[in-house]
Amino acid sequence: MREYNRFLVEMGERVFEKRKKLGWSQETLAEKADTSKQTVSSIERGERDTGAQTLARLANALGVSTDYLLIGQGRNEEYRLPDMGVDKLKEHQFRYITKVVRDYIDVCGKDAE
Repeated sequence: MREYNRFLVEMGERVFEKRKKLGWSQETLAEKADTSKQTVSSIERGERDTGAQTLARLANALGVSTDYLLIGQGRNEEYRLPDMGVDKLKEHQFRYITKVVRDYIDVCGKDAE
């Protein structure tokens, strides 16, 4: 459990640092990520985990990859999903699309070998 708490704190720090670098308030990030200020605040303090959809919305709003927010690796600059309405998907639709993309990447990666 202690390792998981550290993970949440580190993820929250990355959200906070990127938000501050952009000069945004928590309210601004919440609006851009279609979530609440309380959610942003709780995530930044490492007190709250986030679902896949909220994570994707935060990453997209901040212009970073979800990998960067989760583990500190991956793209951390100028990385946004095209405006295709991804943020409007229901959670089960988002999980399905994520699985399709991961499967596609796995297949492409094997073809490249």
